[in-house]
Amino acid sequence: MSEGSVDEAAVCVREVIRRALELSATAIIIVHNHPSGDPSPSRQNIQLTHYIVEAGRHLKIAVHDHIVIGASGHVSLRAQELL
Repeated sequence: MSEGSVDEAAVCVREVIRRALELSATAIIIVHNHPSGDPSPSRQNIQLTHYIVEAGRHLKIAVHDHIVIGASGHVSLRAQELL
């Protein structure tokens, strides 16, 4: 849905939810990569996820997970209890 630069990507909560609605989704999984190779979620990743969860909650769209992929592996915000 979004293509960023080397160190950030502009992601709009409205656009994420809009796409879920277009697909008649009742749940989504968010996935993005960290070009740095470190899959650790940033503070911004966690905050954005919470905004999307809250927006989806009002429209009955669940966020099952947010997965960050890096060269050294991946991190699930759900598994880290950040979701």
